[in-house]
Amino acid sequence: MRILVTGGAGFIGSHLCERLLGEGHDVLCLDNFFTGSKQNIARHLGNPRFELIRHDITEPILLEVDRIYNLACPASPVHYQYNPVKTIKTNVMGTINMLGLAKRVKARILQASTSEVYGDPLVHPQPESYWGNVNPIGIRSCYDEGKRVAETLMMDYHRQNGVDIRIVRIFNTYGPRMAVHDGRVVSNFIVQALRGEDITLFGDGSQTRSFCYVDDLVDGMVRMMECEGFIGPVNLGNPVENTIREFAERILALTGSDSKIVAMPLPSDDPKQRQPDISLARERLGWQPTVALDSGLRRTIDYFAGISATT
Repeated sequence: MRILVTGGAGFIGSHLCERLLGEGHDVLCLDNFFTGSKQNIARHLGNPRFELIRHDITEPILLEVDRIYNLACPASPVHYQYNPVKTIKTNVMGTINMLGLAKRVKARILQASTSEVYGDPLVHPQPESYWGNVNPIGIRSCYDEGKRVAETLMMDYHRQNGVDIRIVRIFNTYGPRMAVHDGRVVSNFIVQALRGEDITLFGDGSQTRSFCYVDDLVDGMVRMMECEGFIGPVNLGNPVENTIREFAERILALTGSDSKIVAMPLPSDDPKQRQPDISLARERLGWQPTVALDSGLRRTIDYFAGISATT
C-alpha cells in the first residue's frame, strides 16, 4: 500500500516508517521538522519506496494514499507549550486537513491521540469509557484539549461522511530517537545520569507513569490500522505502573551513575497517576507489550550514550 505518515520524522513516526517499509509498503513521510529530525529517517532516504515531504499539516496538501497515520504534533510539554496556539492549530486544523484528504481519496486514517485526554484522572487505571478530568484553561490545554477535539473531529467525519477512521490513545512511550531536550521523564533522567548531573524529580516522585517501549507501541498501531470493524478509541500502553522515584532509581542502577536525585516543584496540571487499562487492546487486537522495562531502557541508554559520544 501507499501510506502517509504525518510527523514521520519524529520519535514514534520514524519507527513506524521503518516498520511499514519493512512490510513492503510505499511510505510518504511528511514532517515540518519542528520536533522531528532528518537524522531519524536518514537511513531511508535512498530507498525508492520512501519519500520525504517537508510540509506543515495546518496547510492543505493533495496526495494519493491508501492509509494515513496522523502523528503530527509536538508531544512533550516543553515543545507543545513553546507555541501553544500552533499546537492547537496542528491538532484542529491539521486533523481537519488530514480528514479532508482521507475523505477525498477514500483512505483509512488513524489518529494518534494520547492518554492526556484523561487529564489528571479520577479513575484508575483509565479505561476508554472514562471521559477524563481535564483543565480546559491550563498550560497543558493546548495539547490535552487539542487532542480531545481531534478525536471529536475523527468521530464526526466518520458519522457524517463515512470516513474510515481509527483512534489510538498513546500512553508514555520511550526508546531510541527520543529528543535529548524534550523534557520527558525517560530522556531527562537518562541524559542527566549519563552526564553525572543531578536527576531532577518533580514533586516527591510518588506520581506514577507506565512506560511502553516504542516497538511495542508501533506494533499496536499497525494492528489497529489493519483491524476490521473496530474504530476505537483504544488505549496503547504498558499497564505496569512505576512511581517516578522508582524509575529514577532504576535508571541510576542501569547506568551505574553517581548522580543524585533532587526534588523540584511539581509543574501545573501534572497528572498524579497514569496507567492504561488495555483490556480492549488485548481483546480486539490481540496486543499487549512484550518488551520488559529493563530491556527497553538498556537499548534507550545505549542510544543516548551513542549520541553523547558523537556530539
